[in-house]
Amino acid sequence: MAKRDYYEVLGVPRAASTDEIKSAYRKLARQYHPDVAKGDPKGAEEKFKELSEAYEVLANDEKRRRYDQLGFSGVESDFGPTGFTWQNFTHAQDLEDLLGSSPLFRQFFGNFGGSFEGFGGGRERGRDLELGVRLPLIAAVEGAQPTVEVPKVTDCPACHATGAKDGTAFEVCPECHGQGQVRRVQSRGYTQLISVAVCPRCRGAGRKILERCPVCKGSGQQQSVERIQLSVPRGVEDGAVLRVPGHGLPGRSGGRAGDLFVQVAFDPSPEIRREGEDAHVETTVPLAVALFGGEVAVPTVEGQALLKIPAGTQPETQFRMRGRGFPPPGGSSRGDEIVTVHVAIPRSLSAHERDLLKEALAPPASGGTGKKDGFFRRKAS
Repeated sequence: MAKRDYYEVLGVPRAASTDEIKSAYRKLARQYHPDVAKGDPKGAEEKFKELSEAYEVLANDEKRRRYDQLGFSGVESDFGPTGFTWQNFTHAQDLEDLLGSSPLFRQFFGNFGGSFEGFGGGRERGRDLELGVRLPLIAAVEGAQPTVEVPKVTDCPACHATGAKDGTAFEVCPECHGQGQVRRVQSRGYTQLISVAVCPRCRGAGRKILERCPVCKGSGQQQSVERIQLSVPRGVEDGAVLRVPGHGLPGRSGGRAGDLFVQVAFDPSPEIRREGEDAHVETTVPLAVALFGGEVAVPTVEGQALLKIPAGTQPETQFRMRGRGFPPPGGSSRGDEIVTVHVAIPRSLSAHERDLLKEALAPPASGGTGKKDGFFRRKAS
């Protein structure tokens, strides 16, 4: 089948800008990707490959210039003898945010010779990093901007990441000619089978080091620490994970860096229990306070606060302190603090105290209704 004009494939005019070309490709990629177009996966796969070939050429200024001048013959040298393959596709990152989170998407590209991060001219996306940060509980209310130290691996400047002294003390692998891969072609009748594998001689390095770099000891990389200031928003739940794009390990061969994932943990409070946006606290008051009323200090996220206890408060009564809880994620309002009041019953009383309590709390005599200050008393004889 004759190849279609690349501009026609993407549905853009020849004067289209790079952004317009990218937008058209992303729209069509979402429509024809085999993960999405399940009605005709084989046809969608062919369509998706056609779109990607057109985008590979038109998204590159040099390839686009040669195509505009010479047509398909101007870009034939960029592909192998069998034409465009996924090994030639160098724009995987342009689709990662669109479809890259789908396991099927990664599996689809893996079927063409590598993982999603690894295909495209040998470029590899850097690995993600994970670490944790512990904050005081008040940070859940006010937010915080803690600084974390992230271990980094960077290219050695002394050898330009080659691992060889001065970046020159190496020779190109004669087996793969510096490509790190070897391609083998087998003919079976009118069919050619092409396989690509890691070069067995240099193990994918593409070169042999003659003298190691004294700075990095031949690794081509250096260990360092990067200090990153995080932005923890108000209302973050304990155990929440924050994503910091591009602060993971650096990619290889031009691949983008991985991401940093930070798990937030708050210092536990023995007095305050968080349930969603509300804080729950328990306090014990003396019997006299429960009987006659008063004020007690209770813990809150910000510190101690006074709670008014009305006279006659019963054990296990709950009071609500408005606006003393936690905000929703990123919100400005706050939940409440729920205070459960326990009443301390004296374990021992003096004889005088017992007499006073018996006199004050004794039930009324039959037919009597006398009472004083809210407590039943016997009528005087």
